[in-house]
Amino acid sequence: MANTFTQILIQYVFAVKNRESIIKESFRVPMEKYISGIISNKRHKMLAIYFMPDHCHILVGLNPSQSISDLARDIKSNTTKWVNEHRKMKFNWQEGYGAFSYGKSQLDAVVNYIYNQPEHHKRTSFREEYMTFLKEFEVSFEDQYLFDWLE
Repeated sequence: MANTFTQILIQYVFAVKNRESIIKESFRVPMEKYISGIISNKRHKMLAIYFMPDHCHILVGLNPSQSISDLARDIKSNTTKWVNEHRKMKFNWQEGYGAFSYGKSQLDAVVNYIYNQPEHHKRTSFREEYMTFLKEFEVSFEDQYLFDWLE
């Protein structure tokens, strides 16, 4: 729409189904590139992405022509299909996702946080990280509806 100007920064957090650690380092970059293509093709701006073996963080400059939930659905469904067809492995995302909004003044810190995931997870589990997001963003939740956690 003409004369529409926005700045919507969203960090998505997706977990692999059953929190399986199946995203190998050799597969990380191709998967990040594939998702970057999905985001670009949907007219959003890719700002940062990093895959850990069992989850990923994606920071997007969201184009308001698509909802947060529709982009999450498109990313998850397309990558699931792509991995299963091209990597000959059984892959699925966990149901649900996290989506957290940021202001421009936070951009550099969030980008650095995402790219430093390997160091961050040497001292913090994904569960601890995710619970911190929910608490810091004051997102109410019930434990039964969180990701399935492997203990």
